[in-house]
Amino acid sequence: MTRFAAIVAHGQPGDPGPLQADLAQVAPLLPGLRVAGATLAMSESLTAIRGAGLIYPMFMADGWFVRKEMPRRLAAAGVADHAVLPPFGLDPALPELGARLARQGAQDAGLDPARTVLVVAGHGSQVSRGSARSTNAFAGALAPLAGFARVECGFVEEEPFLADLRPGEHAICLPFFATNASHVREDIPEAWARTGALGPVLPPLGLAPEIPALIAAALERGMR
Repeated sequence: MTRFAAIVAHGQPGDPGPLQADLAQVAPLLPGLRVAGATLAMSESLTAIRGAGLIYPMFMADGWFVRKEMPRRLAAAGVADHAVLPPFGLDPALPELGARLARQGAQDAGLDPARTVLVVAGHGSQVSRGSARSTNAFAGALAPLAGFARVECGFVEEEPFLADLRPGEHAICLPFFATNASHVREDIPEAWARTGALGPVLPPLGLAPEIPALIAAALERGMR
C-alpha cells in the first residue's frame, strides 16, 4: 500500500471543493503520509487522488453512498487498488466524544444534563436505512455515558422528524453530521424551533476540535 491516503466526503454542488480545512489540520499529524481530500460533488477532485492506497469516507453511515455511489464514482475517476476504512460516523470514539460535547453544551446553556433531554439530529433517508441505523447506534452508545434525562433521535428526511418531536423546554440538540452543510445551517435550526425546546443546537459533531486527531488515528491504523 502506498503512503498516500485520501479523505472523501459528499460535498455540495454549490460548494464542491476538496476538504482543505480538514486537511490542513489532519495532514500535520501524519508526517510521512500524503493526505489529500476529494468530494463526490467534484469529479475533478476525485481524479486528483489516483494512486491513494487508503480511502477514509467522511460520511456518517455505512450506507448507499459509501457502499455503492462512492465506489462507482471512484472507479469512474480511475481511482483503483485501494482499501476503504469504516466511515467517520462509525468511529468507536465518537459516542464518548459526543457525550462530552453534549454535557458541556448543556452546562454552557445553564442546563443540568440530568434534567435535560438530548436530541441527536440525524440525516435519515426515505430509501436507505443506513443513516438511521448509524444515528440510533451512536445515540444508544452515547446515552449511558452522557448522564442526560433522556436521549432520543430526530431526523431531517424520515420519521420521527426532528420538527415533530416535543422534548420539552429543557432540551438541547446535537447534530450527528460531519460538516456544517445546509441541513445543519438551515433545516435543523428551523426544525428545532418548532419543537418548542429552549436549549441550543450545538455545532455538528464533525466540527469538534478533536476530530482531526480522530481522523489521523484512523488513517494511521489503516496504514499499518
